[in-house]
Amino acid sequence: MNPLLAFALGLSVRILLPVGLTLLVFYFLRRLDERWQKQALQLPVIAPGQKPCWEVRNCPQETRKHCAAAQQPKVPCWQVFRSRDGVLKENCLGCEVFRQAPILIKS
Repeated sequence: MNPLLAFALGLSVRILLPVGLTLLVFYFLRRLDERWQKQALQLPVIAPGQKPCWEVRNCPQETRKHCAAAQQPKVPCWQVFRSRDGVLKENCLGCEVFRQAPILIKS
C-alpha cells in the first residue's frame, strides 16, 4: 500500500470520523433542544372547574386590574409569574392555589 494513501486513510479514521460523528450528535441535540423549548413555551390551561387564583384569594378589583395573572385568565397564575429561565417565584411554591392545582399530563 502506498505510504501516502495509508497516511491519508489513517488521518481520516483518526480525525475526520470523530469530527463527523460529533457534528452529527450536535445536530440532533440542537433539534431536540429546539423541540423542548417549543414545548416549554406552550402554557397549560386552567383545569375545568378550577377557580382562578384571584377568586380563591379574594383579590380586590383594583388589584386585578394590574395583575398579570388576571390578564391571562386561562393560564395558571404560577405560569404567568415564572421567570424567563422557568423558575417559579418563591411565594408561588407555598401558595394554596398552586398546591391544590391538579396535575395535567399532556400526551
